[in-house]
Amino acid sequence: MSNTETAPPELTCRDDPGVVVDPTRPQVEILTARDVPLGGPRAMRVRRTLPQRQRSLIGAWCFADHYGPEDVAASGGMDVGPHPHTGLQTVSWLFSGEVEHRDSLGSHALIRPGEVNLMTGGHGICHSEVSTPDTRTLHGVQLWVALPDAHRHTGRDFQHYAPATVDLGNAAARVFLGSLAGDTSPVRTFTPLLGAELVLDPHARLDLDVDPTFEHGVLVDLGTVAVAGTDLASRDLGYVGTGVSTFELANTGDAPARVLLLGGTPFEEEIVMWWNFVGRSHEEVADFRAAWQAESDQFGRVEGYQGNPGRLPAPPLPKARLTPRHNPSPRAARDEERPR
Repeated sequence: MSNTETAPPELTCRDDPGVVVDPTRPQVEILTARDVPLGGPRAMRVRRTLPQRQRSLIGAWCFADHYGPEDVAASGGMDVGPHPHTGLQTVSWLFSGEVEHRDSLGSHALIRPGEVNLMTGGHGICHSEVSTPDTRTLHGVQLWVALPDAHRHTGRDFQHYAPATVDLGNAAARVFLGSLAGDTSPVRTFTPLLGAELVLDPHARLDLDVDPTFEHGVLVDLGTVAVAGTDLASRDLGYVGTGVSTFELANTGDAPARVLLLGGTPFEEEIVMWWNFVGRSHEEVADFRAAWQAESDQFGRVEGYQGNPGRLPAPPLPKARLTPRHNPSPRAARDEERPR
Protein backbone atom coordinates (compact mmCIF):
# COMPACT_ATOMS: atom_id res chain seq x y z
CA MET A 1 0.00 0.00 0.00
CA SER A 2 1.24 3.49 -0.82
CA ASN A 3 0.43 6.94 0.42
CA THR A 4 -2.63 7.68 -1.74
CA GLU A 5 -3.63 10.88 0.03
CA THR A 6 -4.95 13.42 -2.46
CA ALA A 7 -3.28 16.34 -0.66
CA PRO A 8 -0.16 14.97 1.05
CA PRO A 9 1.89 17.50 3.02
CA GLU A 10 5.55 18.08 2.30
CA LEU A 11 7.58 17.02 5.32
CA THR A 12 11.19 17.89 6.07
CA CYS A 13 12.38 15.34 8.61
CA ARG A 14 15.56 14.92 10.61
CA ASP A 15 16.11 12.45 13.40
CA ASP A 16 17.01 13.93 16.78
CA PRO A 17 17.38 10.75 18.81
CA GLY A 18 16.63 10.58 22.47
CA VAL A 19 19.53 9.59 24.69
CA VAL A 20 18.58 7.53 27.71
CA VAL A 21 20.07 8.98 30.90
CA ASP A 22 19.10 6.01 33.07
CA PRO A 23 19.15 2.81 30.96
CA THR A 24 17.60 0.86 33.84
CA ARG A 25 14.47 3.02 33.57
CA PRO A 26 14.31 4.63 30.12
CA GLN A 27 11.67 7.24 29.38
CA VAL A 28 9.06 6.08 26.87
CA GLU A 29 7.54 8.59 24.47
CA ILE A 30 4.03 7.62 23.38
CA LEU A 31 3.03 8.36 19.78
CA THR A 32 -0.70 8.27 19.11
CA ALA A 33 -1.77 7.42 15.56
CA ARG A 34 -3.99 9.61 13.39
CA ASP A 35 -6.61 8.19 11.02
CA VAL A 36 -5.94 8.76 7.32
CA PRO A 37 -8.41 7.83 4.56
CA LEU A 38 -6.78 6.38 1.46
CA GLY A 39 -8.74 7.26 -1.65
CA GLY A 40 -12.53 7.47 -2.03
CA PRO A 41 -15.45 7.04 0.38
CA ARG A 42 -15.21 3.22 0.49
CA ALA A 43 -11.43 3.16 0.66
CA MET A 44 -9.46 1.75 3.53
CA ARG A 45 -8.57 3.89 6.49
CA VAL A 46 -5.16 3.56 8.09
CA ARG A 47 -3.65 4.63 11.38
CA ARG A 48 -0.49 6.63 10.72
CA THR A 49 2.11 6.76 13.49
CA LEU A 50 5.09 7.99 11.46
CA PRO A 51 5.78 10.70 10.53
CA GLN A 52 4.10 13.15 12.89
CA ARG A 53 4.91 16.37 14.69
CA GLN A 54 6.08 14.58 17.81
CA ARG A 55 8.58 12.38 15.95
CA SER A 56 9.55 11.97 12.31
CA LEU A 57 11.82 8.94 12.27
CA ILE A 58 12.93 5.96 14.32
CA GLY A 59 16.29 5.01 12.89
CA ALA A 60 15.69 5.03 9.14
CA TRP A 61 12.02 4.04 9.61
CA CYS A 62 10.24 7.10 8.22
CA PHE A 63 6.66 5.97 7.58
CA ALA A 64 4.31 3.57 9.37
CA ASP A 65 0.70 2.85 8.43
CA HIS A 66 -1.23 0.32 10.55
CA TYR A 67 -4.54 -0.92 9.11
CA GLY A 68 -7.33 -3.37 9.91
CA PRO A 69 -8.80 -5.69 10.77
CA GLU A 70 -10.72 -4.45 7.72
CA ASP A 71 -13.82 -6.21 6.40
CA VAL A 72 -13.14 -6.42 2.67
CA ALA A 73 -16.86 -6.83 1.92
CA ALA A 74 -17.49 -3.39 3.43
CA SER A 75 -14.39 -1.53 2.24
CA GLY A 76 -13.83 -3.12 -1.14
CA GLY A 77 -10.37 -4.21 -0.05
CA MET A 78 -7.07 -2.94 -1.37
CA ASP A 79 -6.70 -1.89 -5.00
CA VAL A 80 -3.78 0.50 -5.38
CA GLY A 81 -2.79 1.04 -9.00
CA PRO A 82 0.77 1.57 -10.21
CA HIS A 83 2.44 4.41 -8.32
CA PRO A 84 6.06 5.53 -7.96
CA HIS A 85 8.69 5.48 -5.22
CA THR A 86 12.16 7.01 -4.92
CA GLY A 87 14.76 7.09 -2.18
CA LEU A 88 13.21 4.43 0.04
CA GLN A 89 12.48 0.78 0.72
CA THR A 90 8.92 -0.43 1.35
CA VAL A 91 8.38 -3.14 3.96
CA SER A 92 5.05 -4.99 3.87
CA TRP A 93 3.94 -7.19 6.80
CA LEU A 94 0.49 -8.76 7.10
CA PHE A 95 -1.38 -10.25 10.07
CA SER A 96 -4.28 -11.51 7.94
CA GLY A 97 -5.36 -11.43 4.30
CA GLU A 98 -3.33 -11.65 1.11
CA VAL A 99 -2.11 -8.98 -1.32
CA GLU A 100 -0.82 -9.38 -4.88
CA HIS A 101 2.27 -7.30 -5.65
CA ARG A 102 3.55 -6.33 -9.11
CA ASP A 103 6.41 -3.94 -9.82
CA SER A 104 8.44 -2.48 -12.68
CA LEU A 105 11.38 -4.73 -11.87
CA GLY A 106 9.15 -7.57 -13.07
CA SER A 107 8.41 -8.96 -9.61
CA HIS A 108 5.04 -10.68 -9.18
CA ALA A 109 4.54 -11.96 -5.64
CA LEU A 110 1.97 -12.50 -2.92
CA ILE A 111 2.19 -10.79 0.46
CA ARG A 112 1.04 -13.25 3.12
CA PRO A 113 0.85 -13.15 6.93
CA GLY A 114 4.21 -13.78 8.58
CA GLU A 115 6.20 -13.18 5.39
CA VAL A 116 8.01 -9.93 4.62
CA ASN A 117 8.23 -8.33 1.18
CA LEU A 118 10.86 -5.60 0.87
CA MET A 119 11.00 -3.49 -2.30
CA THR A 120 13.80 -1.05 -3.01
CA GLY A 121 12.85 2.05 -4.97
CA GLY A 122 16.12 3.96 -5.03
CA HIS A 123 16.45 5.83 -8.35
CA GLY A 124 12.85 4.93 -9.20
CA ILE A 125 10.34 2.10 -9.21
CA CYS A 126 6.58 1.72 -9.48
CA HIS A 127 4.27 -1.02 -8.23
CA SER A 128 0.66 -2.04 -7.67
CA GLU A 129 -1.00 -3.79 -4.72
CA VAL A 130 -4.35 -5.61 -4.88
CA SER A 131 -5.97 -7.80 -2.24
CA THR A 132 -6.74 -11.27 -3.59
CA PRO A 133 -10.35 -12.48 -4.24
CA ASP A 134 -10.19 -14.97 -1.36
CA THR A 135 -9.28 -12.28 1.19
CA ARG A 136 -12.05 -11.58 3.69
CA THR A 137 -10.13 -9.52 6.26
CA LEU A 138 -7.11 -7.28 5.70
CA HIS A 139 -4.87 -6.49 8.66
CA GLY A 140 -1.26 -5.42 8.61
CA VAL A 141 1.33 -2.65 8.45
CA GLN A 142 3.07 -0.79 5.65
CA LEU A 143 6.49 0.63 6.55
CA TRP A 144 9.02 2.76 4.70
CA VAL A 145 12.77 2.96 5.26
CA ALA A 146 14.65 6.06 4.11
CA LEU A 147 17.77 5.31 2.06
CA PRO A 148 20.99 7.13 3.02
CA ASP A 149 22.45 9.57 0.51
CA ALA A 150 25.19 7.17 -0.58
CA HIS A 151 22.59 4.59 -1.70
CA ARG A 152 19.41 6.50 -2.44
CA HIS A 153 19.89 6.24 -6.22
CA THR A 154 20.50 2.49 -6.11
CA GLY A 155 18.77 0.17 -8.55
CA ARG A 156 15.43 -1.56 -8.17
CA ASP A 157 15.28 -4.64 -5.98
CA PHE A 158 12.72 -6.98 -4.42
CA GLN A 159 13.24 -9.45 -1.55
CA HIS A 160 10.88 -11.96 0.02
CA TYR A 161 11.52 -13.78 3.31
CA ALA A 162 9.46 -16.01 5.59
CA PRO A 163 11.13 -15.90 9.03
CA ALA A 164 10.96 -18.87 11.35
CA THR A 165 9.17 -18.53 14.69
CA VAL A 166 11.58 -18.13 17.61
CA ASP A 167 10.28 -19.62 20.86
CA LEU A 168 10.97 -17.27 23.78
CA GLY A 169 9.20 -19.36 26.39
CA ASN A 170 6.31 -17.06 27.21
CA ALA A 171 6.39 -15.33 23.83
CA ALA A 172 7.22 -15.94 20.16
CA ALA A 173 9.14 -13.77 17.69
CA ARG A 174 9.49 -13.51 13.94
CA VAL A 175 12.55 -11.46 12.97
CA PHE A 176 12.05 -10.04 9.47
CA LEU A 177 14.88 -7.47 9.52
CA GLY A 178 18.11 -7.38 11.49
CA SER A 179 18.87 -9.55 14.53
CA LEU A 180 17.02 -10.35 17.74
CA ALA A 181 16.89 -13.25 20.22
CA GLY A 182 19.63 -15.16 18.41
CA ASP A 183 17.92 -15.00 15.00
CA THR A 184 19.08 -12.94 12.02
CA SER A 185 17.17 -12.04 8.87
CA PRO A 186 19.02 -12.35 5.53
CA VAL A 187 17.09 -9.40 4.04
CA ARG A 188 19.50 -6.67 2.93
CA THR A 189 19.15 -3.08 4.13
CA PHE A 190 21.33 0.01 3.71
CA THR A 191 21.43 1.11 7.36
CA PRO A 192 21.40 -1.04 10.53
CA LEU A 193 17.75 -1.93 11.25
CA LEU A 194 15.57 -4.17 13.35
CA GLY A 195 12.06 -5.36 12.51
CA ALA A 196 10.30 -8.14 14.44
CA GLU A 197 6.82 -9.33 15.32
CA LEU A 198 6.39 -10.41 18.94
CA VAL A 199 3.39 -12.27 20.37
CA LEU A 200 3.31 -12.35 24.18
CA ASP A 201 1.31 -14.79 26.27
CA PRO A 202 -1.18 -13.32 28.79
CA HIS A 203 0.73 -11.54 31.58
CA ALA A 204 4.06 -12.49 30.00
CA ARG A 205 7.17 -10.40 30.70
CA LEU A 206 10.21 -10.23 28.41
CA ASP A 207 13.69 -8.78 28.79
CA LEU A 208 15.18 -8.63 25.30
CA ASP A 209 18.84 -7.91 24.62
CA VAL A 210 19.04 -5.13 22.02
CA ASP A 211 21.73 -2.99 20.41
CA PRO A 212 22.30 0.10 22.62
CA THR A 213 23.25 2.17 19.54
CA PHE A 214 19.69 1.73 18.24
CA GLU A 215 16.61 3.76 19.03
CA HIS A 216 13.45 1.63 19.18
CA GLY A 217 9.72 1.82 18.68
CA VAL A 218 7.03 -0.62 19.81
CA LEU A 219 3.83 -0.57 17.74
CA VAL A 220 1.00 -2.31 19.61
CA ASP A 221 -1.36 -4.26 17.38
CA LEU A 222 -3.33 -6.37 19.85
CA GLY A 223 -3.74 -6.06 23.60
CA THR A 224 -2.09 -3.71 26.07
CA VAL A 225 1.66 -3.74 26.61
CA ALA A 226 3.99 -2.00 29.05
CA VAL A 227 7.37 -0.84 27.75
CA ALA A 228 9.82 -0.22 30.61
CA GLY A 229 6.82 0.21 32.90
CA THR A 230 4.92 2.62 30.62
CA ASP A 231 1.51 1.34 29.47
CA LEU A 232 0.69 1.41 25.77
CA ALA A 233 -2.79 0.83 24.41
CA SER A 234 -3.59 -0.94 21.18
CA ARG A 235 -2.51 1.21 18.20
CA ASP A 236 0.01 3.25 20.23
CA LEU A 237 3.69 3.39 19.34
CA GLY A 238 6.16 3.69 22.21
CA TYR A 239 9.58 5.23 21.48
CA VAL A 240 12.79 4.64 23.45
CA GLY A 241 16.05 6.44 22.66
CA THR A 242 19.57 5.10 22.31
CA GLY A 243 21.56 3.75 25.24
CA VAL A 244 19.28 0.82 26.15
CA SER A 245 20.77 -2.69 26.03
CA THR A 246 17.81 -4.53 27.59
CA PHE A 247 14.31 -3.91 26.33
CA GLU A 248 11.55 -4.66 28.83
CA LEU A 249 8.12 -5.68 27.52
CA ALA A 250 5.14 -6.90 29.54
CA ASN A 251 1.68 -8.02 28.45
CA THR A 252 -0.65 -6.46 31.02
CA GLY A 253 -3.80 -8.21 29.74
CA ASP A 254 -5.59 -11.53 30.01
CA ALA A 255 -5.25 -12.33 26.29
CA PRO A 256 -2.22 -12.63 24.00
CA ALA A 257 -0.68 -9.34 22.88
CA ARG A 258 1.02 -8.64 19.55
CA VAL A 259 3.53 -5.89 18.80
CA LEU A 260 6.05 -4.89 16.17
CA LEU A 261 9.49 -3.94 17.46
CA LEU A 262 11.26 -1.50 15.13
CA GLY A 263 14.75 -0.16 15.62
CA GLY A 264 17.79 1.33 13.99
CA THR A 265 20.75 3.63 14.40
CA PRO A 266 19.72 7.31 14.31
CA PHE A 267 19.34 8.56 10.74
CA GLU A 268 21.55 11.65 10.59
CA GLU A 269 20.45 13.05 7.22
CA GLU A 270 17.58 15.48 6.64
CA ILE A 271 14.99 14.20 4.19
CA VAL A 272 12.01 15.68 2.40
CA MET A 273 8.98 13.38 2.09
CA TRP A 274 6.03 14.11 -0.16
CA TRP A 275 3.48 11.65 -1.53
CA ASN A 276 5.51 8.51 -2.36
CA PHE A 277 8.88 10.21 -2.75
CA VAL A 278 11.79 10.64 -0.36
CA GLY A 279 14.25 13.30 -1.51
CA ARG A 280 16.49 16.00 -0.15
CA SER A 281 14.83 19.21 -1.37
CA HIS A 282 11.56 20.63 -2.64
CA GLU A 283 13.08 21.02 -6.10
CA GLU A 284 14.19 17.39 -6.25
CA VAL A 285 10.76 16.14 -5.24
CA ALA A 286 9.18 18.42 -7.86
CA ASP A 287 11.46 16.81 -10.46
CA PHE A 288 10.37 13.32 -9.31
CA ARG A 289 6.74 14.33 -9.69
CA ALA A 290 7.30 15.77 -13.16
CA ALA A 291 9.11 12.61 -14.27
CA TRP A 292 6.23 10.41 -13.06
CA GLN A 293 3.63 12.57 -14.76
CA ALA A 294 5.64 12.42 -17.99
CA GLU A 295 5.73 8.58 -17.73
CA SER A 296 9.51 8.65 -17.59
CA ASP A 297 11.53 5.45 -17.82
CA GLN A 298 12.92 6.42 -14.40
CA PHE A 299 10.03 4.44 -12.88
CA GLY A 300 9.43 1.80 -15.54
CA ARG A 301 6.10 0.04 -16.14
CA VAL A 302 3.96 -2.44 -14.22
CA GLU A 303 2.73 -5.32 -16.36
CA GLY A 304 -0.44 -7.25 -15.60
CA TYR A 305 -2.37 -4.75 -13.46
CA GLN A 306 -6.05 -4.84 -14.54
CA GLY A 307 -7.50 -1.90 -12.58
CA ASN A 308 -8.61 1.56 -13.65
CA PRO A 309 -6.90 4.00 -13.82
CA GLY A 310 -3.87 2.15 -15.08
CA ARG A 311 -1.54 4.36 -13.05
CA LEU A 312 -2.13 6.82 -10.21
CA PRO A 313 -1.62 10.48 -11.11
CA ALA A 314 0.50 12.52 -8.72
CA PRO A 315 -1.39 15.10 -6.61
CA PRO A 316 -0.61 18.80 -7.08
CA LEU A 317 2.46 20.01 -5.23
CA PRO A 318 1.84 22.16 -2.14
CA LYS A 319 1.85 25.90 -2.82
CA ALA A 320 4.16 26.64 0.09
CA ARG A 321 6.86 24.80 1.97
CA LEU A 322 6.40 23.48 5.46
CA THR A 323 9.01 24.34 8.06
CA PRO A 324 11.45 21.57 8.97
CA ARG A 325 10.34 19.12 11.62
CA HIS A 326 12.96 17.96 14.09
CA ASN A 327 12.43 15.16 16.56
CA PRO A 328 12.36 16.36 20.19
CA SER A 329 14.44 14.37 22.61
CA PRO A 330 12.84 12.83 25.70
CA ARG A 331 12.77 15.19 28.65
CA ALA A 332 15.07 12.94 30.61
CA ALA A 333 17.77 13.55 28.00
CA ARG A 334 17.53 17.34 28.09
CA ASP A 335 19.42 17.52 31.36
CA GLU A 336 22.56 16.38 29.57
CA GLU A 337 24.34 17.60 26.47
CA ARG A 338 23.51 15.19 23.69
CA PRO A 339 26.28 14.03 21.34
CA ARG A 340 25.95 15.21 17.74
